[in-house]
Amino acid sequence: MRNISNYITLIAFLLFHFQSAKSQTASKSASDIQIGLQKLNTLGSVLYFAAHPDDENTRLIAWLAQEQKYRTAYLSLTRGDGGQNLLGTDLGINLGLIRTHELLAARSVDKGEQFFSSAYDFGFSKTHEETFQFWDHETALREAVWIIRKFQPDIIITRFPPDKRGGHGHHQASAILAHEAFLAAADKNKFPEQLKTLSTWQAKRLIWNTANFGGQNNTSEDQLKIDIGHYNAILGQSYGEIAAHSRSQHKTQGFGSASSRGTSFEYFEHVAGSKANKTLLDEVETSWQRIPNTQTIQQLITKLNTEFVSAQPQKSVNYLIKLKKALEAYVIDTKNPSAANHRYWIAQKKQEVQDLIIACAGIWWDAYSNQNQQVVNKDFSFQAEVIVRNPDIQAELVKVNDQDVNQPLQTNNLWRGNAKTIYKSTSQPYWLVQPNTLGKFNIPIESVGYPTNPAAPKATFTFKINGEPIALFQEIQHRYVDPVKGEVHDPLVMLPEITVEAASNIILSKNQEEKSIEITFTRHDNSKSQFEVQLAPLKGWNISASNLTLDFGKENSITKTLILKPTAANSEKVVLTFSHSGEVLRHIKTLSYDHIPTITWFPTTEIICQNVQLENSVKNVGYIAGAGDLIAEALPQIGINVTTLSDKDLSLSNLKQYDAVIIGVRYFNVAKTSGNNLKKLLDYVKEGGVVLSQYNVNGRLTSDKLGPYDFNIGRERVTEEDSKYNFDSADPAFSYPNKINSKDFEGWVQERGLYFAENINNNYRTPLSMHDKDEKPHNGSLLIAKYGKGKFVYTSLSFFRQLPAGVPGAYRLFVNLLTNEK
Repeated sequence: MRNISNYITLIAFLLFHFQSAKSQTASKSASDIQIGLQKLNTLGSVLYFAAHPDDENTRLIAWLAQEQKYRTAYLSLTRGDGGQNLLGTDLGINLGLIRTHELLAARSVDKGEQFFSSAYDFGFSKTHEETFQFWDHETALREAVWIIRKFQPDIIITRFPPDKRGGHGHHQASAILAHEAFLAAADKNKFPEQLKTLSTWQAKRLIWNTANFGGQNNTSEDQLKIDIGHYNAILGQSYGEIAAHSRSQHKTQGFGSASSRGTSFEYFEHVAGSKANKTLLDEVETSWQRIPNTQTIQQLITKLNTEFVSAQPQKSVNYLIKLKKALEAYVIDTKNPSAANHRYWIAQKKQEVQDLIIACAGIWWDAYSNQNQQVVNKDFSFQAEVIVRNPDIQAELVKVNDQDVNQPLQTNNLWRGNAKTIYKSTSQPYWLVQPNTLGKFNIPIESVGYPTNPAAPKATFTFKINGEPIALFQEIQHRYVDPVKGEVHDPLVMLPEITVEAASNIILSKNQEEKSIEITFTRHDNSKSQFEVQLAPLKGWNISASNLTLDFGKENSITKTLILKPTAANSEKVVLTFSHSGEVLRHIKTLSYDHIPTITWFPTTEIICQNVQLENSVKNVGYIAGAGDLIAEALPQIGINVTTLSDKDLSLSNLKQYDAVIIGVRYFNVAKTSGNNLKKLLDYVKEGGVVLSQYNVNGRLTSDKLGPYDFNIGRERVTEEDSKYNFDSADPAFSYPNKINSKDFEGWVQERGLYFAENINNNYRTPLSMHDKDEKPHNGSLLIAKYGKGKFVYTSLSFFRQLPAGVPGAYRLFVNLLTNEK
């Protein structure tokens, strides 16, 4: 028997799969198999290159992958961590995790592959210069070169130009990096350490996929113009229909898309390399003539496609096995200058053929746990299932992991068994194992590219199929039945031995008051009962304990109460952390959204301890939820009681009990009843109430009015969190009840504000202006109007980021805005 494990290791090294193990077995239809057989004829590859999830052209990716049969991948430099979330309150790293899986869902539709770099989406950037200050230009280039050398694309397509036409600074930076990496990947003097495992690679060309969007039309009839509006009869869809389904996976961004049908042109502008005149892959050999002496391989592929019977795919298995053997027997001419690329394509086609053997044989396999959590360094059992559903297949299950099975498989007869394994690492996403900076995740170059953990807990199934040995990986998942969703597969969570959960991640001490917080420790390794936990020292703060001895006995959780107090009015922000045996302790964070698998990760347990000098007479506020923010959770830190209000709670008699009412972010984008509810809120303002409305975007508004007087929402924003500002110190917003000063604008996170107001009615005061470097001041971040006996505030300041981050000045200003003016 051939050494199967070595063979699989070689494949994993040579190919750049977006996952090393299948997350869930998906059976291939006859149409999937037919397209897969056709794809065996094509040896061409395309890398689409941009900055964020949702930047990609899903129609073009679908057309390239399924019509042209090219190996097609999308490199999103970031995971979209800095965007907004239309579906909930999860932002930052949490949002990046969600958008990672939205991209994988999109690729499962359009059949592209998905890569990432280590770049962190730190929020909107106006210039590529600023972007590279965060990302570190050299690191970003090194990683782009690594991905190109590993994937070996024949052409690279950018979504954006490298200048201001690209808009977002990340967009501009992505185009600059694509051009630099296009050149550097072929240069043996660039990042030579990569050449220990990879080879230099020169793509044929770099082109820009121009478009008409954002108020700019960058297309031109003198550019390369290609119709990709084809209808694929095998799939039963046009590429416009496939693209809409793919793009609609970006649900947190509100990118649900309508299908398009019929002729649809894409335009391409030449950037570097050999210019394409007729097709994207002009002058690129994409047939088996690319590799010498492959006539036998080509003949087998031709026969497979000619004789394929969709109703009886099992008839193709023996010829696929012959093709597999022919590929394995092919000897690479190491003296050929293209030897590395020949090796790449032979390995790629081996994997495609193996997948087709399994599909044509009708083999389904799964590995799952009845529990959703296991503990590191502990043996655990999982269930294995295998079935061969097509007749006339001689199949034997030889092993599951290292456990001998040697079970002949009868047609359509499910085999079940149990196996054991052990996993020595938590299921923490690999890019979050080490602390990240504001610009990048800290990962080794070998990990760059993977969307999820390449080494997730998995089982290895070793088969003989018609006498041919084949090994398959399967990610071990938690499988269960939901009464609404039906059968569900979620990733298996590998827990550390102990975690710690704080009642809040922020302690705000108002005017040096003593604060208490509950901390809950949970052990997951029941073989250990005692743990010594150290608390990080806090300069300028008194804390009731510096270490804790935890004796769980028969319990799995212990809750401790800590007392903290600043020692002086000028005590600065500190961060409280916990450690055990030199390791910083973490907590469990679960992200549950209906459109993606459940995500669990382990953030470091950090409690931001912040002293704030604050006068506040506001005690009770109502909160109307928009697209999602954490303002309601943040305000109790300063003694404000928050009540969430629904439409039925907006009667004047009910609203009068509140000192103020806060409208959540993007409320006027997501609430269909916003216009009618605004009228009720303005009646409350007339009677002496205060309404504070947070930012909205300027598209898909659900009300024609946003306040008592007119204004429009633009696209201007201030992205530099330390940007220049100017305010009217005499205005009540900056003088009562807290006297705002320059220190209150220090320590802001990610941005000052976004989607500023424009064309503002003179009945509004605009006492604050601000601007990014080299830009004119803009006064649309804060609008205040007296209306009847009360006050209406519309603000595009990013309080939804500042308050959860514990920024003292933001709290002081927010309280002023909630306070009715004398």
